[in-house]
Amino acid sequence: MSKKIVIVSGGELDEQLALSYLDEKGGSYVIGVDKGMEFLYSHHITPDYIVGDFDSTDPEIAAYYRTQTNVPVREFNPVKDASDTEIAVRLAMTLGGKELIILGATGGRIDHLWANVQTLTVPFKAGVDAYIIDTQNRIRLIGEETHLKKEDAYGPYFSVFPLGETVYGFNITGAKYPLKDHTLTPYDSLCVSNQIEADEVVIEFGGGMVILMETRDSKGV
Repeated sequence: MSKKIVIVSGGELDEQLALSYLDEKGGSYVIGVDKGMEFLYSHHITPDYIVGDFDSTDPEIAAYYRTQTNVPVREFNPVKDASDTEIAVRLAMTLGGKELIILGATGGRIDHLWANVQTLTVPFKAGVDAYIIDTQNRIRLIGEETHLKKEDAYGPYFSVFPLGETVYGFNITGAKYPLKDHTLTPYDSLCVSNQIEADEVVIEFGGGMVILMETRDSKGV
């Protein structure tokens, strides 16, 4: 199977952005997550799997996939130990996914957004690239030296936050606000909204997990 899997979750979905990834499906897999299946249904896109507790899904659409298609539906009790998006991420990894694109993981409730960001630790620890993407943000975890080329960046800004623990010896070069041998803690906002200044930004640190958010103000795709 393809190594790329697109996960369509139930948060805010920009039609143009989502379709730009789904139109590239080719040999990729698509997993519809709970309310995300409504977007797929309305655009006549057949997912390869559907997961969720369906507590926020149109019952008629859920019934359609259960009874009128051959799409495997993995339904869970709303009282469960993982979010619907995390369940989809773990399924994607069992399918052999090496690059996960997660759409519909932002917008609305911040607790859902933060749970989805933390869920990125699951593929990160398994060596799988995973990205949460919306019209203004591309979010991933990094654990080693990372290069951001201006021509490939998602936007002119980037922010970094440690996830889980303090990160020592943190360095940023090529940015408007460089850092050298900085101690990156979970409790300050020093590294919010930096800007790419040179042709390439290099982020370097000794170890740990760091959230990297590439961002832009406009909503153009």
